[in-house]
Amino acid sequence: MSWFTQTLSGSVGKKLLMALTGLFLILFLVIHLAGNLQLLFNDGGKAFNIYATGMANNPLIKVVSYGNFFFILLHIVDGIILTMKNKAARNVRYHVATKDSKSSWASKNMALLGIITLVFIIAHLKGFWYEFKFGAIPFATYDGVEYKDVYQIVAATYAQPLFVAFYVVCMIFLGLHLSHGFSSAFQSMGLNHKKYTPFISKLGTLYSILIPLGFASIPIIMFLRG
Repeated sequence: MSWFTQTLSGSVGKKLLMALTGLFLILFLVIHLAGNLQLLFNDGGKAFNIYATGMANNPLIKVVSYGNFFFILLHIVDGIILTMKNKAARNVRYHVATKDSKSSWASKNMALLGIITLVFIIAHLKGFWYEFKFGAIPFATYDGVEYKDVYQIVAATYAQPLFVAFYVVCMIFLGLHLSHGFSSAFQSMGLNHKKYTPFISKLGTLYSILIPLGFASIPIIMFLRG
């Protein structure tokens, strides 16, 4: 077994891998939100449809998308392995939290938050990515060019109050997951310093609020618009 494989198979290596894949996904969320905010343009979906089609047909974006799916799976698998190892290392089966505990609820339940986020991702991919790739989506024409009118699929989905509620609740859980994951990713990479850690922690808190809030605002606004 090579030194690289040995490193990744150890606890430190797995935490580092968890951190790197997590930071990649954190960056992806920013880019994904920037694209999705075009759904709120008052243009009947033109900007979003052109954006979605351009992204789907760009070879570089395709490679990044496949890489993103891989990193999501890697992040999940690595998280499960770390959780199992941590549980096996405990002397007692159950840990009773006390008022003196400094650990947040999110840090103690990252596995649960990760599972909820995974359920959301699967539902999200089924409802939008799968439909865009394989569904019978109508076309819209702009300046003589046809585009898949994926905006209509999104608008129809966000017209359902139960789905909007499901989406918002999942964003709350995502925010909790990010609130701990953001700062812990930097710590796992060894970037832990009394001068910079407070800033990273505050940045992580801000990120874990604004990004999920940005995503949640889209279905809410579209639903209220009718």
